[in-house]
Amino acid sequence: MALRIPLPTCSRSGYEFIKSDHSSCSPIKSSLGVGRGGVGVIKSSIEHPRRFTRNASPKSFSGLETKEEIASVFDHQMFVADLERLFKQTGDPLSPQLAGPFSPSTDAEFSGRPVRVAYQGVRGSYCQEAAIKAFSQVCDVFPCDHMEDAFEALEHKTADRAIIAVENSIDGTIDRNFDLLLRHGDVDIVGELVLPVNHCLLAIPGTSRSDLKRIVSHPQALNHCKTRLDSLDLEVEEVSNAADAARFVSENRVSDTAVIGSRIAAKEFGLKVMEQNLQDGNCNFNRFLQLGLRSRMEMEPSSLAGKTKTTVAFSLQNGVSDLFRALWIFESRNVSVSRVEHRPNRSTSLRVVSKGTAEYRYFDYVFILDLEGNVSEPGIRAALNQLDEISGFQRVLGCYTYDH
Repeated sequence: MALRIPLPTCSRSGYEFIKSDHSSCSPIKSSLGVGRGGVGVIKSSIEHPRRFTRNASPKSFSGLETKEEIASVFDHQMFVADLERLFKQTGDPLSPQLAGPFSPSTDAEFSGRPVRVAYQGVRGSYCQEAAIKAFSQVCDVFPCDHMEDAFEALEHKTADRAIIAVENSIDGTIDRNFDLLLRHGDVDIVGELVLPVNHCLLAIPGTSRSDLKRIVSHPQALNHCKTRLDSLDLEVEEVSNAADAARFVSENRVSDTAVIGSRIAAKEFGLKVMEQNLQDGNCNFNRFLQLGLRSRMEMEPSSLAGKTKTTVAFSLQNGVSDLFRALWIFESRNVSVSRVEHRPNRSTSLRVVSKGTAEYRYFDYVFILDLEGNVSEPGIRAALNQLDEISGFQRVLGCYTYDH
């Protein structure tokens, strides 16, 4: 049988570089529509967050008829227990040096109450795993089917924090999320987390390798696991969302199909982890950002402890030709630039420049830099002041601690 589990598409586009409130945002409603295969409708309203606690109740063995079924469920429960221990640790056991906490002050900021955390995607996604790992206390985590819904959840104050994925070390950046950061001027970056990717082979309990006829997953995951997939010699099929595919396989007890997905998808949908770390090589990581509403920030940048990063966005009055001047401003003050990104400038997408009698047209860009250091440091403050002299606009997207 073919699996067709589509992701919703978002038609929103464009951003403006103005300082304004976003009170005109429409109410948040998120749902998945019926896809090509008519799988069905999956609704997920962020106005009714789902409580996640780390004390999962044991799965009942009633109704299991064979020792193989009991063994497979027991194996699943051992995996769940291992995952629960993972979430209580400061770092991921697969890469402790890269998986530090988002913010050391998160628990105090919310006075011990559950933090409402919106994350992009659906249950069982890697973004959900990052959302849970970001907080040491019990939290309310809930999915946002459309990418922009996570930002609007902050603006409508139905969430305290939002978790978004911005980069994969193999496939590069998720441009859409940088566009959304630029558009939503009241939302700031307040933390960063880098986690190793662990692509797992998931199937319903009791499934053996000889039962499998096909493996399904998102094209990106399939590409990450090409070497292992070639060795398995099974039919491979692309789906638009691996977590939804995992749920479909679980709910419909599809015994001849395995899904390449996350460890948390196995936990969420009661699937057996047949194999872990299917990805080619050990250099596959996801980078996530924690977002907060600027008006609700209680911590001043100067009070942040540990290694600090500042992310700034700006356009240039004279376009790309001034980029060297912009970078030299930071270099001349010993401010390290650890990352450079650019996005189309949607407020002035085409720049017209006259040179003598000729007229030239260039695309215009917004540049996004990660600076090593705190925005309150004299060197960075002076650099940003000088950058303002050649920039069309400038905005600090966030100042936050990191641990990798």
